[in-house]
Amino acid sequence: MSAEGKLRLGVNIDHVATVRNARGGAYPDPLRAAKLAEEAGADGITAHLREDRRHISDADIDGLIEVLTVPLNFEMAATEEMQRIALRHKPHAVCLVPEKREERTTEGGLEVAREENRLAHYIAPLREAGCRVSIFIAADRRQIEAAHRVGAEVVELHTGAYCDAHGEGDLVARDRELAALREMSAYAHSLGLEVHAGHGLTYDTVQPVAAFSEVRELNIGHFLIGEAIFRGLKPAITEMRRLMDEARR
Repeated sequence: MSAEGKLRLGVNIDHVATVRNARGGAYPDPLRAAKLAEEAGADGITAHLREDRRHISDADIDGLIEVLTVPLNFEMAATEEMQRIALRHKPHAVCLVPEKREERTTEGGLEVAREENRLAHYIAPLREAGCRVSIFIAADRRQIEAAHRVGAEVVELHTGAYCDAHGEGDLVARDRELAALREMSAYAHSLGLEVHAGHGLTYDTVQPVAAFSEVRELNIGHFLIGEAIFRGLKPAITEMRRLMDEARR
């Protein structure tokens, strides 16, 4: 498979930090997880620095910038504090995500269409600093068009509704959500946006999304960290990589 056709895998290490923070110590170390993920074939590392610092910490971001040899995808809310941190570090990619203090995990895509003016001004200095700007959005035409207008180079489509429907055994909803992801991947690509996807993907759900030729990267975290408990992080990532490559062929 050519480098151009290869589907990239970004491994999200947030929940290694979740386990660490449950005891308040230094173990397990997210930086060690990131390096293991690199060795297992991850094409990038994703980390979300939340406003409440519930998992990844500022020190983790400092360390990742220092040690990674693959790109860092820095997930963050579109706040002034996070913009300052991103401009200080200048990670390879910045992914803007919605964030609520009370949510357990990111519940949906960012509402771009209602905040176009603010987001356009917010994104401009990040792009000027050399960061690739991505926006995490629902598979919705209106949001994709707005993301394009505000200057995003990448959209990451939220796969959570598809994965939830699969887990609940609702095949009608699953197929409907998958069809929307397929259609909106093609539409975003037609606008010149690079298309990524992620949220809730597992071994059972990854292949239909990985088969979309327009999708260039999948970002997967919680499932891989959970699976690592049973089989180890490297084997967990290796199996996900195998399924993705199989679907792409």
